[in-house]
Amino acid sequence: MKKYICLFLFAIVCGLQAQAQCSSKNTAFGSGETLTYDLYFNWKFVWIKAGTASMNITRTTYNGQPAYKSYLITRGSKRADDIFKMRDTLTAYTTLDLVPQYYKKGSFEGKTYRKEEVWYSYPNGKCKVKMRYQRDKKPATTDTYTSPYCAFDMISMLMRARSFDPTGWKVGHRIKFIMASGKRCEWQSIVYRGKKKFKMEGTNTTYRCLVFSFMEKDKKGKEKEIVKFYITDDANHLPVRLDLNLNFGTAKAYLTGAKGLRNPQTAKL
Repeated sequence: MKKYICLFLFAIVCGLQAQAQCSSKNTAFGSGETLTYDLYFNWKFVWIKAGTASMNITRTTYNGQPAYKSYLITRGSKRADDIFKMRDTLTAYTTLDLVPQYYKKGSFEGKTYRKEEVWYSYPNGKCKVKMRYQRDKKPATTDTYTSPYCAFDMISMLMRARSFDPTGWKVGHRIKFIMASGKRCEWQSIVYRGKKKFKMEGTNTTYRCLVFSFMEKDKKGKEKEIVKFYITDDANHLPVRLDLNLNFGTAKAYLTGAKGLRNPQTAKL
């Protein structure tokens, strides 16, 4: 689920070239920001609270250089654990101008534990990605990927996309980008669906939102919507709602708290 929480926060322009173009001015967040979510799962046509998620961003150093560290965790509720156990932790480092440096994901889902790691370097103006993947106690696999275009993991994509300006986009506008996991690098797409007002479930709070769909191709090459996500139409670009189509069912995530925001919440009505 956390994969898509992060993916909804969309992308870069088609084919950004490394390295200078992998950087981006940050206008949306600062050190000390914390976002929290409630997660819901549809079980036999009944929505139940499945757990919580939180993300924190702090300024630190990586390899001796100033950096942002992003930390995302998801935890299932006791009730949800009886259906599908979920414990996930994701960590990423970027430079202060949002160039990806390192990514790690540890996920315990059901009875399976997976660990993914991604290291980035930028030799000769290209983006080189080293990946490592391990499932349970099986031997780890490694792979490398080199491209003239920037690659992003789900967290560094989230950080970059929050400063993206969709002004002038038409409904149906498509953004392509390279997504790196511990196993592979793949071209992915996000489609702009337009603007919509969204009333938060169980509250009187309404947000002006930009709506996007994350699209993924199956093994036969057929494209399907994996996540529809709503982000605030203001300088923060906060994700306030996600509708997820997962392998084991459908789920939703709703923003419940936001602290340390860089900008005023002007999209909150």
